[in-house]
Amino acid sequence: MTKIWDDLKKNLTQWSSVAVEKAEEMSKMAVAKTEELTRISKIKIEIRQLQRDLDKNYEGLGRLARREADAKKYDLKKNDEFHELIKKMEKIEQVIAEKEKQIQDIKEEFDLKESEIEETVAEETKAEPEPKAEPEEKPKKAKPKAKKK
Repeated sequence: MTKIWDDLKKNLTQWSSVAVEKAEEMSKMAVAKTEELTRISKIKIEIRQLQRDLDKNYEGLGRLARREADAKKYDLKKNDEFHELIKKMEKIEQVIAEKEKQIQDIKEEFDLKESEIEETVAEETKAEPEPKAEPEEKPKKAKPKAKKK
């Protein structure tokens, strides 16, 4: 009976050490995956900022076109401001493409799913809830006065 008990203790010790090793391995993988998801989230936030910058440039281009149209100057090819805006926009689009490529490389390297990424991005970009505005008091209606006879 003692032999069975000793064997059982030995097996339990081995199993527990294997379980601990597996748990450590899993936690390391989870940490690595979380780090990569965070990296992707940061890149996506940078892309959003770049897209806002691009939108501002499109807005500037629209204003320029309107200004030139008002002045009856329809040939923007000779306008330096036009060429500057186009160059800025092309550069921003190139940076966005590079960042999207970085995201794709990380996703492939770590076998990440888009749903996991979107959840992480949503969590990291959550805005603090706005305080609820207190309802405005409605003016009280005056009661009609009784007519004196």
